[in-house]
Amino acid sequence: MTFKAEYIWIDGTEPTAKLRSKTKIITDAPAGLDALPLWGFDGSSTNQAAGNSSDCVLKPVFSCPDPIRGGDDILVLCEVLDTDLTPHPSNTRAELAEVSERFAAQEPIFGIEQEYTFFKGARPLGFPEGGFPAAQGGYYCGVGSDEIFGRDVVEAHLDNCLRAGLGISGINAEVMPGQWEFQVGPLAPLEVSDQLWVARWLLYRTAEDFEVSATLDPKPVKGDWNGAGAHTNFSTRAMREGYEAIITAAESLGEGSKPMDHVKNYGAGIDDRLTGLHETAPWNEYSYGVSDRGASVRIPWQVERDGKGYIEDRRPNANVDPYVVTRLLVDTCCAALEKAGQV
Repeated sequence: MTFKAEYIWIDGTEPTAKLRSKTKIITDAPAGLDALPLWGFDGSSTNQAAGNSSDCVLKPVFSCPDPIRGGDDILVLCEVLDTDLTPHPSNTRAELAEVSERFAAQEPIFGIEQEYTFFKGARPLGFPEGGFPAAQGGYYCGVGSDEIFGRDVVEAHLDNCLRAGLGISGINAEVMPGQWEFQVGPLAPLEVSDQLWVARWLLYRTAEDFEVSATLDPKPVKGDWNGAGAHTNFSTRAMREGYEAIITAAESLGEGSKPMDHVKNYGAGIDDRLTGLHETAPWNEYSYGVSDRGASVRIPWQVERDGKGYIEDRRPNANVDPYVVTRLLVDTCCAALEKAGQV
């Protein structure tokens, strides 16, 4: 049996990595992920190698049905290795794997809210030529052709993610025309990150068929418009069982150098988005609060009421690397909970 495997990987473009992919024809159905072959690519064309030593290696780490090609075809997310089969410097997944294993007993899980914006040419979808639409607000979770733009693409993307078996948990229109969100999770750190990357690839690929583009730019329109984030919801077993652990986790993110350690890794252009306006906290200040969308970290009202649950880190940009944001949250919060004996 012959089928197509679309090998997907994250490149070395800075400050924000891009997704790349190419198709491998496989003649025998592999017995599982471990049976999928390693493959190579030209790293000098992806900002991952010099031309005189350009080979890089693709190692499959996640696979799912290909909802676009259908049949037995599959999508294969890969991590990038050097030719000695050690992690490439651009491979942020490998470091997350180590941290996840170290704190696995605390059972950390994530839900990530991926915001993005559709563009048609040089304008956000729904923006009139030579001007601006009505002020933001009515577009959020709106309905009607005067407020909603790109729903056909969004629905097609949602269907593709579901057919791929991804852990998509919802979608909604956001506060600016052409701006949307999908959510992935709750899942363990590696799973949520792998699946978010594949969902991003499917977003770009689905949008191709509608001749629009999708961007994760954290501030796609300057001025009095919301930016685009990747609000990251996080909990451990102790947080899901008691409120004291919720407070410990929230406070740990504000200790010492932690606020800047996180923010500088939460996506390029974060100071354009985290201004203290448009439902954000200033990038250089840390705060947390119940039901406060102007805080760095929000504790949902029902978490306070129930005395258990999760926290929402509202700082990550839409263009954040999910391997990095999940690693930082696990490393900081789980270490603090372990130190406090709240595990």
